[in-house]
Amino acid sequence: MNERRSIQAVIRAARSVHPEAEVIVVSNGSTDGTRQLAEAAGARVLFFPEPLGHDVGRSIGAHHAKGEILVFTDGDIVIPGSRLRTFVTAVENGADIALNTYSGAVDQMQVHSVVLAKYALNAVLAKPELKGMSLTAIPHAMSREAAKRIGFEHLAVPPLAQAIAAASGLKLVPACYVEVGSANPKRRRRWKNGRDPLEGLILGDHLEAIGWLLERNGPRGQFPDTPKRRDVIR
Repeated sequence: MNERRSIQAVIRAARSVHPEAEVIVVSNGSTDGTRQLAEAAGARVLFFPEPLGHDVGRSIGAHHAKGEILVFTDGDIVIPGSRLRTFVTAVENGADIALNTYSGAVDQMQVHSVVLAKYALNAVLAKPELKGMSLTAIPHAMSREAAKRIGFEHLAVPPLAQAIAAASGLKLVPACYVEVGSANPKRRRRWKNGRDPLEGLILGDHLEAIGWLLERNGPRGQFPDTPKRRDVIR
């Protein structure tokens, strides 16, 4: 989308992670010169004239990337290279996936439904220690092998990718904290009547992930049903 104000700073930060870092920008639906600015900053730009939809760029970028460690971030939030490097280091040290430890605010009367969905998904995945950590949040990193096992196409639905990763036995590790809630002013400017326009989409992504898990593991998701004697009431 349109990220001309921040894209070059984002690219500079990403390139500082490693001397041979390949930076890929999936420019879709941009009309403000984002593509040209990204190319001028040295990024490899995959351009699509039409908007592709939320998170689809992740699948495309990962599929085209050549590196053994993939780092995902957004074009409108500048994260220092030193922070991004922490995620790379976690994968170098054995993690399959390195997560942002940002879990969202829970110390309030009304917790955002997306935050609740993240906690719920991790509970269903038998990963309660991850709290609200999620592939929905950037930045995060994963090995190329992890991306292949998940399936590049599934990266477009981050909660589904997380469910597949956990069910496949991949190692999901907290890397470091990057506060991306308040750092995303563009998304807040798009709110209407106090509602996040992406809320329904992200909740649907989580339901898709849980649906996949139930289809794979049965209607109880491998959680026990004992000692219920259901036969008595039949």
